[in-house]
Amino acid sequence: MSSDTHRPGEGLHVALIMDGNGRWAKARSLPRTAGHREGAKAVRRTVEAAVELGVETLTLYAFSSDNWQRPREEISALMRLLETYLKKETDRCVKNGVQLSVIGRRDRLDPRIVRGIERSEARTQGGTKLHLRIAIDYSAREAIAAAAALVEDSRDHSPQHFSYLLNRAIHSDPPAPDVDLLIRTSGEQRLSDFLLWECAYAELYFTARLWPDFGKEDLITALEEYQRRERRFGRVPGTAQLAV
Repeated sequence: MSSDTHRPGEGLHVALIMDGNGRWAKARSLPRTAGHREGAKAVRRTVEAAVELGVETLTLYAFSSDNWQRPREEISALMRLLETYLKKETDRCVKNGVQLSVIGRRDRLDPRIVRGIERSEARTQGGTKLHLRIAIDYSAREAIAAAAALVEDSRDHSPQHFSYLLNRAIHSDPPAPDVDLLIRTSGEQRLSDFLLWECAYAELYFTARLWPDFGKEDLITALEEYQRRERRFGRVPGTAQLAV
């Protein structure tokens, strides 16, 4: 891609709630696990597109802390899929300059999966084109509570320092900036306990596309919609920002 090509995601932090795997499978009379497998293919397409479109940070909501309530068979299938993804995609991440981080709790994951996460993070730490963060056993409320406990031992109570502690609480290394654009697939319109602090000023984009069908053109459409919006951060358009 030439240097003068327009890249609508240049420098952005995009967060994605990957919703609709189960409905995709049900519509085809397939087991839910088939939808999750197709969803993994959509992850690969989206990561490759994010690199091409200039996205700086991409955070994917793969498994929430509430998802432990799902049937045991489905949880086991999701964890196997995660383990397989880490094994297959780490080399691709290294090749494409992608740094991989897994955010969320690790104490409830199988130790074998944790070791796989740590290996992938170590091997991809030199990636500079995209910081890919995958949220596993993640809850924004739990993360905020954990960061708040760390604040008690700190003299710095600024929002900037709290953001640092929040990234530390969820194993986000390096820390990630606030979210610019949050996308949710499948037509649902809620945050579902995802990056609540980081999405304080995020633009929200909802699409009816089910996650397994999501691809590059869908990401471009969302980024172009983002570019048309005016982000004011509480200011009146055309006025200077006051010094704090």
